[in-house]
Amino acid sequence: MHIAVIGAGMIGAAAARHLVGMGHQVTLVGPAEPEDPASWQGPFGSHYDAGRITRQLDPWLFWSRVSRASIARYREIETASGVPFFSEVGSLMAGPAGSVQMNRLEATRDRDAVPCESLRDAELADRFPWFDFAPGTLGLHERVNAGVIDPRALVRAQITLAQAGGARLVRDHVTALDESAEGVTLALAGGEQLTADRALLATGGFSRALVGEALPFSVYARTVVFFEVSEAEAARLAGMPTLIALLPNGEDPYLLPPVRYPDGKLYLKMGGDRVDRPLTSPEELSAWFRSPGDPEEVAYLDGVMRARMPSLEILSTSSAACVTTYTPRNIPHFTALSACIHTAFAGGGRGAKNSDELGRLGALQVAGEALPDWASEPAVA
Repeated sequence: MHIAVIGAGMIGAAAARHLVGMGHQVTLVGPAEPEDPASWQGPFGSHYDAGRITRQLDPWLFWSRVSRASIARYREIETASGVPFFSEVGSLMAGPAGSVQMNRLEATRDRDAVPCESLRDAELADRFPWFDFAPGTLGLHERVNAGVIDPRALVRAQITLAQAGGARLVRDHVTALDESAEGVTLALAGGEQLTADRALLATGGFSRALVGEALPFSVYARTVVFFEVSEAEAARLAGMPTLIALLPNGEDPYLLPPVRYPDGKLYLKMGGDRVDRPLTSPEELSAWFRSPGDPEEVAYLDGVMRARMPSLEILSTSSAACVTTYTPRNIPHFTALSACIHTAFAGGGRGAKNSDELGRLGALQVAGEALPDWASEPAVA
């Protein structure tokens, strides 16, 4: 069967790899990262980054399963593609001991047998001297199978393997879909038309441009701040894990250790918007991606960083915009819109680390194979 995968990002590239492994003819369609984002008018990908958190702990059964399944294949994908993307620096989740959030994470650890240390107060401060924690904080530390992934590199690895298996890569974006007795025809922005037996939409926050209101989902603006540090400061922070702080007020800012970005500089990255700002049209989405994010969130995250790591020697700060896409059930849409058109999108802020398994589930969906029962269980946060 000839299957067109629309969207060459994290989920789409993974789906293409899995589909060629299943023996299908695959065409993967999606634009390359724009050289000049400020002037680009088309869809953006959410993988334009060098650092995302990966971890196994998640209180929801669906997300815990897809996390563990994806992480288990990281090294295999790296070895087969020759593209490294996983830095196993570990992950720390910290919050008030006895809080609902921390109790749920401890239950996940026990339920899924996730290797994880519990650290409190002095032991937590001794192990992670870079961070300031409030008294009574519990830290859950995953030392293995957790840390940082480079989403750009992960996508490159998936595409490398998909193409090695025979997939065709088309660097354009789809503007319309038309079904007929022969299958589905894709109209591309560059004027070309492609016909396939079936199509899988892995188009993330830009899915409304092709599915309209056929499926319920929300896209929210997100802002991240980058804190540049020197080589010496990065060396001082050697051994620093990723951090997600589960605060008593419900906020959950996250922090990555120094990561080297394409400009050659080292940055710590922090995110964690306090407000869900909806983006409802492709034009609004593209305009947001071209922006540096919300200045109020930048100021908030800057203050959070300086309070959490008061000794950090910061050379400069900058910011960027991204988005998260949610469904009402808090699991991706693995949905048949018709006999020919299927979907696999909406990672709910967890898509990067889980993308290989999400792509596999999307591949099963479009190929007409049964998904596991747990893949349809709601995980409403």
